[in-house]
Amino acid sequence: MKKGNLLELQAAVAVATHRSFRRAAVDVGLSPSALSHAVNALEARLGVRLFHRTTRSVSLSEAGERFLAAMEPALAALSEAMASVNDFKAGPSGTLRLNAAEGAVRLLLEPLLLEYLRRYPEMRLDIVTEGRLVDIVAEGFDVGVRLADLVPQDMIAVPCGPEMRFALVASPSFLARHGEPDSPADLARFNCIQPRLASGALYRWEFCDPRGEPLRFAPMGNLMLDSHTLTIEAAVQGVGLAWLSRPQVSRELAQGLLVEVLPQWAPTYPRLCLYYPGHRLVPPGLMALVELARELYPA
Repeated sequence: MKKGNLLELQAAVAVATHRSFRRAAVDVGLSPSALSHAVNALEARLGVRLFHRTTRSVSLSEAGERFLAAMEPALAALSEAMASVNDFKAGPSGTLRLNAAEGAVRLLLEPLLLEYLRRYPEMRLDIVTEGRLVDIVAEGFDVGVRLADLVPQDMIAVPCGPEMRFALVASPSFLARHGEPDSPADLARFNCIQPRLASGALYRWEFCDPRGEPLRFAPMGNLMLDSHTLTIEAAVQGVGLAWLSRPQVSRELAQGLLVEVLPQWAPTYPRLCLYYPGHRLVPPGLMALVELARELYPA
């Protein structure tokens, strides 16, 4: 098969997967115009239209559905065969696409992800942070990072961080002005930085009393944020109390910029995990990241 023909097929599969020329171009590693040219060339070669295009949407034609259904397994097998020969190189190379929540990347950036790039300089990490859970296969990612209990059951999960414990924190200046709460019941009289989930809903803080009973609290305050980084900054500036995972604020706690309150009410959560589909051949670049995670975070 000519190289150009293979590229045209890969371009068509990517467009069919993402239903977007722009996202498909990122997946294949082409410019949008080059990818569009490759799809047009394939359609001209076949003499049929594979996609219906408008300015707002892309969909498969009937001929496109039949053709891609037949071609996708063959292309997947070919890609796996090509990836397998990387084992004979000095080290893995290529691009690894990773999807994770912002807080997870902040926690793992230095100990795991930057160490990975130092060990494997021929690899590139393309990291996308977002709060919403995504189908990493459908969205074109090689690996995801989430709390263990959020990992889909059909994925292979590898622990990649410490046990997660949340912390209620505030700046020393805020506590000097307002005092400290004695229990979660006292929080109604404090200004709280309200976290907003990716869905748009406001997150309810989840405590655990000394007997182990869960307790949920709807914080009230004059600032709502959907970013952990901005929440930390606002808390450091004395805006109010914030509810964050302790590893996320370990630096600020160590420097005295934030103080933890009500630690006896803080619950623990499952560890973060790398996860990836188990029904595919694992490329060397991903396997190297998995092995590094197992080295740094033994079970």
